[in-house]
Amino acid sequence: METVISAPATCYHCGNECPDETIHIEEKNFCCDGCKTVYQILDQNNLCQYYEIDKTAGVRPQIARLAFLDNAEIINQLIDFQNDEIIKISFYIPSIHCSSCLYLLENLYKIHPAVRSSKVDFLQKQVVVTFEKKALSVRELCELLTSLGYEPLISLNDVVKEKQAPSYRKLLTQVAVAGFCSGNIMLFSFPEYLGLQDDTYKHLFGYLNIILALPVVFYSASGYFDSVWKSLKKGIINIDFPILLGILVAFFRGTYEVLFLDGAGYFDSLTGLVFFLLIGKWFQQKTFNFLSFERDYKSYFPLAVTRLVLGKEEAIPVNNLKKGDKIIVRNGELIPADSMLYKGMASIDYSFVTGEAALENKKVGDFLYAGGRQVGESIEMEVLKEVSQSYLTQLWNNDTFQKEQESGIKTFADLVGKYFTISVLTLATLVGTYWYFHDASRVMNAFTAILIIACPCALSLSYPFALGNGLRLLSKKHFYLKNAEVIETMAHCDTIVFDKTGTLTTSEGSLPIFHGLRPLTAFEQMMVGSLVRHSSHPISQKIKELYHEPKALAIENFEEIAGKGIKGTYHGHQLVLGSYQLVVPESLPLESSFKASVAHLKIDDNYLGYFSLPNHYREGIESLMQQVQGKYDTYLLSGDNNAEKQNLLAWFGDTTKMRFECSPQDKLNFIKNLQAKGKKVMMVGDGLNDAGALKQANVGIAITDDTLNFTPSSDAILEAPFLNQLPSFLAYTKDALTVIRVSFVVSLVYNFIGLTFAVSGTLSPVVAAILMPISSATMVLIATTGMIWRGKKWLGV
Repeated sequence: METVISAPATCYHCGNECPDETIHIEEKNFCCDGCKTVYQILDQNNLCQYYEIDKTAGVRPQIARLAFLDNAEIINQLIDFQNDEIIKISFYIPSIHCSSCLYLLENLYKIHPAVRSSKVDFLQKQVVVTFEKKALSVRELCELLTSLGYEPLISLNDVVKEKQAPSYRKLLTQVAVAGFCSGNIMLFSFPEYLGLQDDTYKHLFGYLNIILALPVVFYSASGYFDSVWKSLKKGIINIDFPILLGILVAFFRGTYEVLFLDGAGYFDSLTGLVFFLLIGKWFQQKTFNFLSFERDYKSYFPLAVTRLVLGKEEAIPVNNLKKGDKIIVRNGELIPADSMLYKGMASIDYSFVTGEAALENKKVGDFLYAGGRQVGESIEMEVLKEVSQSYLTQLWNNDTFQKEQESGIKTFADLVGKYFTISVLTLATLVGTYWYFHDASRVMNAFTAILIIACPCALSLSYPFALGNGLRLLSKKHFYLKNAEVIETMAHCDTIVFDKTGTLTTSEGSLPIFHGLRPLTAFEQMMVGSLVRHSSHPISQKIKELYHEPKALAIENFEEIAGKGIKGTYHGHQLVLGSYQLVVPESLPLESSFKASVAHLKIDDNYLGYFSLPNHYREGIESLMQQVQGKYDTYLLSGDNNAEKQNLLAWFGDTTKMRFECSPQDKLNFIKNLQAKGKKVMMVGDGLNDAGALKQANVGIAITDDTLNFTPSSDAILEAPFLNQLPSFLAYTKDALTVIRVSFVVSLVYNFIGLTFAVSGTLSPVVAAILMPISSATMVLIATTGMIWRGKKWLGV
């Protein structure tokens, strides 16, 4: 029966405060007809059933506080990317706390068919969702997350979704309640402790203990109820289940003893258990934030962008880019921030964002999203949003660019976590049954202690904390890894393949020299200077320095052919600049071997000559090669000629280990052949003509010299001046695995010893609750101090 009452109440469905006119059904209050209808149809908000109904009948539960998400201007500030088909958006969700959260949030597509993918960054408490634009709105997505118990924290004053400061207010209140009640219960239990037999006080204190235990179990421990209920609704038994089971068993068993057996119950142990569990949870959260090795992306992404200031170009770090700056993006370079195109024709490859390779043509005035890659002529744009390097690094970790290789250590930890809960429940039941028939006084201690003491948290903390600290320390040496798993993969590599030009060698400090039958005219120089302006290749950039003009000519039909060169036209004049094979006619008898990097020039089918760019080896390369010899198989792949073959022979030892005049496909095939022989290959290159090889290698390291042109398929970025420290980085990764293995062993030993005492029934649940966070702290301490200790040896930090 439905009635309308005039009294303040809370809506049963959405939790909002009801208006004066409140709908009342079956002793439940609803704020509107929508919430009432949803409740009636959905039978207590079954989400899977809800979305079936939503598709057929259009019923959709709305949450009033999220109404601002219907505003298009706000949506445009929140989303990371959108096109005609999809929207990609990131949310900060403070309630993410365990593996069940991870599982549920990464399986949103099973709950709503419009969700294409969802990826969780556990340490940042962030979820990135890609969904179909026409089938789901941002508000509906937020309502879905909220109804699952994961409401996004959205600040309209700061729509750049950097990490929010964590709040511990609720948790600390729960700790305070548990501590207060636990202390008083211990006080009321003194007659039992002292062996006093006054039944009057014994019964009174017993009843008071029950009353004091109620807020501890149903308020302080409410987080466990929420976590377990949400996981059970999805058919999952999570890690909190055995802990909650132990709490409930202790509470109801204690209540039964007080009411019917004249016993004292277990309320002192129960409330002490909850108190120390919450202390452990608080400690773990504080530790995650204090030792937060989630990267400060503004120092982790060593890329530069070309900014225009009064018509002059200057290279600046991307984190110095501000809203309103004018920038140039050349062929192959990334758009560093959301911008508006104001000059040039853009053909944007958003595969870096969406994972799908398709060019989108944009015209002047169009909005360009960060993460797109320009293909074709250089374009100029105005920055509309400041750079979010966390977003760029998130794109770098797009599933499209992940390599299909298993982490042995992580797989082991995941395997333990997967079967842990069922194993612990089985063990606790068997042990409890045994003691029930042999010594009933030990049943409660044994059963509860097993559920508490056996915890895979310590095991699962070792891997991320150790490798996370490794990421942080390596970044201080200007070596930036895509993610923590790269450290483990690097440690297993046994073969290193080097690119030559731009990797072992550099052209810094040199300007190219033109060699031709005649000097270039001023007009030809202007055309060449305008052509190379569109390319980010090192040789192009050096030629641009040679023929720099304040105002460039408008080159049309620009094209860059990977590994070969560039083409373009100006008022009907055809310009080609590049390799011998691309430019030099077969009929022209010309020596094809040069003592330097060269770029041949042809204008209107007339070969005019070539630019030579003297190269010299980077500082410390000889020491680098000496240190890796004997420890790794080393190879050289170069797109250049073999002029340096004799000089390189001393480092590689055998001409069969050096390949010259390699195309990008040749490099890729060479890596594949090594892997087919069982080699674990690390490729070190500049990412320009060896992107495929970097992607194919087990670990691809891109060497960078202030550029926005790098391949997302690389696993690491190393600033060029620090290449000579690569042997130290490799040694450090091997020590990192040793630290993790040691912490794993310690964790397993802890669980074994703890379970031995718990099974015997001699371990108090309170002691178990104290030991559990101590074990986690120990694992964190071993992981962090171990990595710092090895870092001082190999990295000097």
